[in-house]
Amino acid sequence: MSEVRKQDQAAAVEKPTMRDALVTAAFRLFMERGFEQTTIDDIVAEAGVGRRSFFRHFPSKEDVVFPDHDGCLAEMTAFLQDADDAGDPVEQVCDAARLVLRAYAVNPAFSVQRYLLTKKVPNLRAHELSVVWRYERALAAHLRARYAARADGALRADVIAAAVVAAHNHTLRTWLRSGGEGDVTAAVGQALSFVAETWSGSQAPSAPESQDDEVVVVVARRGTPMWRVVRGVEAALDV
Repeated sequence: MSEVRKQDQAAAVEKPTMRDALVTAAFRLFMERGFEQTTIDDIVAEAGVGRRSFFRHFPSKEDVVFPDHDGCLAEMTAFLQDADDAGDPVEQVCDAARLVLRAYAVNPAFSVQRYLLTKKVPNLRAHELSVVWRYERALAAHLRARYAARADGALRADVIAAAVVAAHNHTLRTWLRSGGEGDVTAAVGQALSFVAETWSGSQAPSAPESQDDEVVVVVARRGTPMWRVVRGVEAALDV
């Protein structure tokens, strides 16, 4: 195979998709004009495609800011569905959160740019919160299934899922505020390890009630001297 043909094939592989082209065009306009001032017509004109092409890939202008989240959610959900029933469910949801992190870590410049844009636009912050909620619900659903036999299973599932999301997002935002400096994968890994160390093994059954919690009832006639009532209680408790 000639060198020219190899180069042509490499160029074809590296050619951005229409979806990528729309995201690139949108962010270029968002940063130049502002999110609110940029229309979908502006984006498709910048990308050199039609409106139909935009809506084939994105339901709204807000969705173009978060182009990777649907794919991340699907990947995370599939990962949890395939998880070993004998494995530690807390470790599993922590590993699922690490899958989401990869979408940020693979392109720090884009992640920082999106963070700065989202900070400025209330609608985008609200949209981002809805995305985070979907992640948290997916984690909680996995944990609820694993803790179904526990009386406190639903509570544990929701608390642990919230802890995983909080640990992930706290560390991620710290990294984004720094401009994407440092090893975010290691930092998030450390935060998730804290969650795992706190909650791992919590799938064990609840301890049975202690015999010390038994209720003792003593019956006495009205007018019985208090010393006799006390003696009856002592006898019942064997003290």
